[in-house]
Amino acid sequence: MENQAKRPLNKKLIAGVAALVVVVAALLAVYFFTRPAATAGDKTITATVVANGSEEVFTIQTDEEYLRGALESIQLIEGDESEYGLFVTTVNGITADDSKQEWWCFTKGGETLNTGVDTTPIADGDAFEITLTEGY
Repeated sequence: MENQAKRPLNKKLIAGVAALVVVVAALLAVYFFTRPAATAGDKTITATVVANGSEEVFTIQTDEEYLRGALESIQLIEGDESEYGLFVTTVNGITADDSKQEWWCFTKGGETLNTGVDTTPIADGDAFEITLTEGY
């Protein structure tokens, strides 16, 4: 009698695990087919740093596929590693002051990026803006 009671529970558990695996696989497939594509090879991008009433434009020649690699290749950014990637705290030697609610806003063509520097793909001719912003 005890074995018969365990069988339905085992079948339900196996069915639940199988369903979970299918859902995770579907979510991964959606992510891989909809994520922004990175471009390999040589490219030139610009990064305009806006802080303290001035702006400076950096032209970067790179074969990196993502923004972080391009910006770090010229030591333009520094930050803290997190589970989400690099949290940029310093740009061009200027560190955002938490006590003033300062942070670095990354935009491309005036549009705020929805990805971090680790996952923002770059292509030849891209122009990014990095602005020291105050207020959360």
